Amino acid sequence: MRARIDEIVFDCHDPALLVRFWAVLLGGAPVDRDSGWSFVDPPGSVRVAFQQVPEGKAAKNRLHLDLAAGDVEAASDEAVALGAVRLGGVVADPQGRFQVLADPEGNEFCFVQGGGE
Repeated sequence: MRARIDEIVFDCHDPALLVRFWAVLLGGAPVDRDSGWSFVDPPGSVRVAFQQVPEGKAAKNRLHLDLAAGDVEAASDEAVALGAVRLGGVVADPQGRFQVLADPEGNEFCFVQGGGE
């Protein structure tokens, strides 16, 4: 059986807050489906949804998003201005450069810039 990813869903406290943050980063329009469920459907990418859950985030994510960026520092600055937090500095390795950040609810994600960019 083969399947494709329909959407990636984040459990969260405030779906409306997170969908607006991620809509700016991913370039899609925020959609509030109901009081506990929101999503952004960025062009050419998979839909990212946010579902309200009663429990808070208690540990490091088991999954995170890597977002391609032509300029890791500029993308990180924009995300921080929207409410993200940098988790360490920019890292450079043979595969390229990346910056780890956390969204307004603490979900980790990275801006990545490949070595060939």
